[in-house]
Amino acid sequence: MSRDVTAYECVSLICQVSKKHVLLSEILAVTSVMRKNSRWASGAHTLTARDSALARDLGLRRSTPSTDIQKNGRLSQEADLMGGFQQLKRTIWDVDDIEALPLPGLIGPFFALVRSPLSNGPITSAALSALHSFFVCDLISATSLSLEPALIELSSTVSHCKFEASDSSGDEVVLLKIMTVIHDCIVASSVGVFLGDVEICEMLETVLTTACQMRLSEILRRSAESTMVSIVRTIFGRLHTLNPIAEEARLLLNEEPQHGEITMSVSANVTDAGDSPLQVSEGVASSTQQDAVLLEDSERSAAPEVEGPSQALSPPRPYGLPALLELLHPNDQVHTDSTRLTALGILNAAVETSGTVMGDYPSLSALILDPGCKYLFQLARSDNSFVLQAALRTITTVFQTMRKHLKLQQELYLAFSIDRLAAPPQLKPINSKKNNPTSPRPGTPATGTPVLGPVDTELELDKGSPVPSRPPVQPARGDTRDLMLETLSQLCRHPSSMVDLYVNYDCDINCENLFERLIEFLTKGVYPRQYSSASDAQQLHSQYLCLDLLLAFVNDMTARAEGDFILPDSLMQDKSRKKLVLTGAARFNSKPKIGIAFLEENKLIYSDLSPEVSRTRSLAIFLKSCTRLDKRLLGDYISKPDNLELLKEFLGLFDFKDKPIADAMREMLETFRLPGESQQIARITETFASIYFASGPAEIKTEDAVYVLAYSVIMLNTDLHNPQIRKRMTIEDYKRNLRGVNDGTNFSPEFLQNIYDSIRKREIVMPEEHTGQLGFEYAWKELLARSRQSGPFLMCNSALFDLDMFKTVWKPLISAIAYAFISFDDDYVIQRAISGFRQCATLAGHFHLPDVFDFVVVSLSQATSLLSENLPTQVPNYPVVEVEGQSVKFGTNFKGQLAAVVLFNIVNGNGNALREGWTQIFEMFQNLFMHSLLPTRMLQMEDFLGGVTMIPLRGGQHSRPVPRSDGGLLSALSSYLMTPYGASSENLVPEATDTEVESTMCTIDCITSCRLDELYAQTIQLDSEALVAAIRALEALAHERTITKWKQESDELTTAFNTSSAGDGTFTLPYDPASVFLLETMVSITCQTSRYIEDLWPILFEHLSALLSASMHYSVLLIERAKTLRDQVYVSLDLIAGLPPIVANSVAEQIVAGVTLILQNRDIVSSQTEWNLVFAALRSTTSHPEAARSTFDLVLSFVTDEQSQWMTPDNFNGLITILDEFANSAGQSIMAPQRGRRVPSQPPPNAPPIERGRRAIDILYDMKRFITPLAESAGLQTGQVWRQYCLPLALSLGKQSTNPSRLVRHTAISQLQRLLLGPRFVYDENDHGQVEEIFNSIIFPLVDELLKPQVQQFDPQGISETRLRASALLCKAFMHFEVRENRTKSDIRILWIEILDLLDRLINAGKTEQLYEAVSESLKNVVLVMNAANILVPPSQEDQRDEHQRTLWTATQARLERFLPGFLTEVIPTPQLQLPPSTPVPGPTSAEPTTASSTA
Repeated sequence: MSRDVTAYECVSLICQVSKKHVLLSEILAVTSVMRKNSRWASGAHTLTARDSALARDLGLRRSTPSTDIQKNGRLSQEADLMGGFQQLKRTIWDVDDIEALPLPGLIGPFFALVRSPLSNGPITSAALSALHSFFVCDLISATSLSLEPALIELSSTVSHCKFEASDSSGDEVVLLKIMTVIHDCIVASSVGVFLGDVEICEMLETVLTTACQMRLSEILRRSAESTMVSIVRTIFGRLHTLNPIAEEARLLLNEEPQHGEITMSVSANVTDAGDSPLQVSEGVASSTQQDAVLLEDSERSAAPEVEGPSQALSPPRPYGLPALLELLHPNDQVHTDSTRLTALGILNAAVETSGTVMGDYPSLSALILDPGCKYLFQLARSDNSFVLQAALRTITTVFQTMRKHLKLQQELYLAFSIDRLAAPPQLKPINSKKNNPTSPRPGTPATGTPVLGPVDTELELDKGSPVPSRPPVQPARGDTRDLMLETLSQLCRHPSSMVDLYVNYDCDINCENLFERLIEFLTKGVYPRQYSSASDAQQLHSQYLCLDLLLAFVNDMTARAEGDFILPDSLMQDKSRKKLVLTGAARFNSKPKIGIAFLEENKLIYSDLSPEVSRTRSLAIFLKSCTRLDKRLLGDYISKPDNLELLKEFLGLFDFKDKPIADAMREMLETFRLPGESQQIARITETFASIYFASGPAEIKTEDAVYVLAYSVIMLNTDLHNPQIRKRMTIEDYKRNLRGVNDGTNFSPEFLQNIYDSIRKREIVMPEEHTGQLGFEYAWKELLARSRQSGPFLMCNSALFDLDMFKTVWKPLISAIAYAFISFDDDYVIQRAISGFRQCATLAGHFHLPDVFDFVVVSLSQATSLLSENLPTQVPNYPVVEVEGQSVKFGTNFKGQLAAVVLFNIVNGNGNALREGWTQIFEMFQNLFMHSLLPTRMLQMEDFLGGVTMIPLRGGQHSRPVPRSDGGLLSALSSYLMTPYGASSENLVPEATDTEVESTMCTIDCITSCRLDELYAQTIQLDSEALVAAIRALEALAHERTITKWKQESDELTTAFNTSSAGDGTFTLPYDPASVFLLETMVSITCQTSRYIEDLWPILFEHLSALLSASMHYSVLLIERAKTLRDQVYVSLDLIAGLPPIVANSVAEQIVAGVTLILQNRDIVSSQTEWNLVFAALRSTTSHPEAARSTFDLVLSFVTDEQSQWMTPDNFNGLITILDEFANSAGQSIMAPQRGRRVPSQPPPNAPPIERGRRAIDILYDMKRFITPLAESAGLQTGQVWRQYCLPLALSLGKQSTNPSRLVRHTAISQLQRLLLGPRFVYDENDHGQVEEIFNSIIFPLVDELLKPQVQQFDPQGISETRLRASALLCKAFMHFEVRENRTKSDIRILWIEILDLLDRLINAGKTEQLYEAVSESLKNVVLVMNAANILVPPSQEDQRDEHQRTLWTATQARLERFLPGFLTEVIPTPQLQLPPSTPVPGPTSAEPTTASSTA
């Protein structure tokens, strides 16, 4: 047909023949066909007609033959049909311009022939072809005279065409040409705009009836359907050119059509046995009543008719739309699925053509909102795949064009789709035949339609809320599932779809959280469904679609992520309030008292109190408005005796004014379920009666009458609709039951009849009883009621809401993307997943959500196969990473390589967004290090002694000293350990195959692409928070490999295992290179980020403290690295000082080097505590041969002139301590056991320990020069100077005067004597206590220590000289401090006697002549000086001595007589007194040693 039309159009354009010629040609063509029929085979019909006309024109009366009278009227009709064409020819023959003639006269004969039942198929076909030619050549055009009457006649003609049936194919050609003429009239020509409503409806009825008659051929029906679609597109396309406001106003002003009722009769099956089974009946009366659906357009939408030719456009009218929608009725038994398919295609074309404009016309959008969506949603459950596909396509078109008017309808459809697509819950099996009866026709939806009602399933799952949930729907399977999922994808693929869902539903307290539900479904849909009967291809396709929607959502959000946005306060308040309401409703449904307490606590109730709103009314308002409450529980709660006031307030919220009691009861009982207890029902009924009677209902006289009526309505509803009741109550029974209850009178029959009819037609359905079709009808009614209050659907492609949306769904979203990346093999999907990861990371950084970034890193890291659980624990000898056991290498794991590259490229430059994810990053670093795959820069460690060395992968024994020339102990050991290809057979590299080599090269290329060194370099540029997180991650990994591992293995390990142990028998972990690597990385980052040292150091300190506090349990290499790198904060140096000697000695050089680095910055140590920690660490190095040299050089720098500014009051005593330690080390070198010698021998003076000890003593003495400047700078008193500086120096020298080293000992006692007797020794001369402290704390302990046998055994030959020097020091100090001229008057008797006791012990200790003579000479000098100072005064004849002098002389004489008899009288002659006879005279030889002994 379409090719013929095109040909005719081409002729009219190319061959510009005259319209008169076309008309004459068509007359000839039609009459030629007519003459082939027996009725018009002769020309008698034409002549008779012509003679009659001639006689009439001349005013003659011609008699009629008797034979003509006997003829029936058929002959006249036949003659009129032929004569009309003859007359037309005569009329136009002499007319040059036939356009000047009225159009009805030109085409009237053709119309008459088409309408005539005498015509057959070929004749009618010829007439219709002529009409088509007239449209093609513009004979019928907008400029034709009397166009409107002609169009009215044309519409009537093609709509009431009748002809005698012949063969079916020929007859269908006639119908096909009818479709063509209708198409020409409405679509293909310019006259369509002049058609009136009646004409349009008539022609639409013709086309639609043809398309729906199942007895016609498929070709004809499809052609009619195509014509219908074209017509509909043309009609609804006119909506774009009209003014909606003006047209709707005209529609309201003209509610009644002027041409009578506009009706459409659509017959699906013609059963009339008339002339033609294909005939289109004339008028509605002749239609087959049992198969026709009649819809009066005046009831649906009235519109004015076209009044005249001047009105070119008619107002928008739903031409045939009500009838079209009626064909979609799922429960109509008349129409088949084929009919529904046709109607769906036409409806889809109408909506597509009108687009969003249809929503501007309330008269049209109302049809889509209510019957349209209602039927479409029910057809979405069809079992017929064709109907389902057409319904879903129409649904998407409706939502695409009218979304803002279909907020709740879209909520219903999306919730229903998710329910069907989501995996069914694991519940008890449901008998589908019982609950979902099959449709009476194939493809008709089952009666179990989706229930409307916002239900927060997430809340149910989380809180265990008994909120009434949506009844389970039959899950979609197979092609149905694919189709529904594709439709869902199409609906939600728009860039703003997810935002629209969130704003309109998730932030609306009365709607479901559709955005959250959809994301939850999509994320779960990425995973394979269990117990699915779908094929692998279908399941994979489903997974791809879900993933595609998720990735599109992320992509759209990323595209919007520009700038910072703040969520609108109102939106956040609504969202927050919704969460609280859902929680409160859930608690109310569990226990009302708890729920009400929660609601009051969160100010959801009782916050609107006022004189007009009491607490009870506030609660009632919430209970009535909240749709999430359990209706059964609500009815039970408000009807309790304690809640009578609440019940009154609750029912008082209803507006019963002018409402029939049946409707009032229906409205009340739809808000809660009647309880089962009769007293509660009575309480509700009484309260209802009181409130309803107060509204002033008509005809009801008393409140008791309302009470009885209310009960009667409940009973009547049960009686009429309970399937178990067989005998129904009649209206007479109902009237009889209510006699005399209206204050003693009867209600009027009309009043009771209205109640009876209302209940009979519309059952009052209690909440939670809404099942099947009845439940859907109720739910749909509620949806329409809610839609009047919900407002329009908001569409906003804005980033204002992205933050809250992303925070809600990021975790399942990223998990789904990660699963897709790991599981799917399609390159496009993998590429999309990678983009999804990048975009999620971008959003995490944009929204400052480190948890999201961490989750991305964790998800990707699991796909890399580089984490510890995927790798072998044994350290290989060559760089190969094995994963998944030991069968597949990392080089062959393309997905793992891809994940690694994506992961590190994402983290590169985004380190500040990472927190917990650092653990996975460094764990992968650790594992790559174990397999020698890290860049060289990351494998190095800084050695203070030998520069930069490589971290050894294997531990070894320190079997021999390492020469210093190669960079130190650690450097040499590292060089040795970093050569894995040794002579041992176990270290030989196996011969690699080409495949293994290729895999290894792939691994190396992958690691190179990851740019690990760049990421490592970026860590030092991190912000504080991210940097702290990175250090914490390193510490956690290191702690796991050291402290935790040691605790576990030490508890479980027994002697049966092959373990290593330290010298003290404690268990020691084997060397772990990864722990060293982690420690190196941790401290390296800390060293380079000194600006954050206050934040980082506590983390590092905690780990190092744990290592060093149990240093004997770990490898020496690990402990070495732990101490060497402790150069940032000196607080930790106290741990070094407390190390076991064996451990401290092994790392002494590193300690010195570290402390030297610290002291390079002179301002870094600023307090006495800090200096003490530094010197405490240095003291642990004095026994190490090499470290002691460096330490001494460092200490020496403190007292040189160039570094004098280093000497401060804070480090003075610490320096004394470290110097004292060097002197001790000299003595310890002698005390150490010497092979083959029972008595130690003194080493040569130039031995390093002895030399350092001697120099240390000299430095101690030299430090006296700093005392005065330090005291003056600090403004100290003499006593303070003595206590802080002089006394510590003297104590140290006194202690070292007993050193086992002879050189150190003699140097110390000499320097002590110089210090005490020198001019710079500061003490308070007026404080005799300080003098006593010099003797009691320094000199006396020194002499006493020298007299001990254990001291003598270290140097038997040199101890005598030391004692001699000590005796001289003792005597000189006494004379210096106690016998000087300006001394204070103090009692020195006790001190003097103690000196004599020590001298006695010295003389008798060695019994050598040299010592005897030295002590005697020193004592003589003291006695003489004391005598000269009038302190020690002998008795005289005239004894003028005081008591002190007498006592001192007596005690001195008595004490000296013990070891030097006669010494005192010899030194100080006394007058000859009469001596007591008992006084012995000492012999001169008793105290003198022999010459031999003296020489000895």
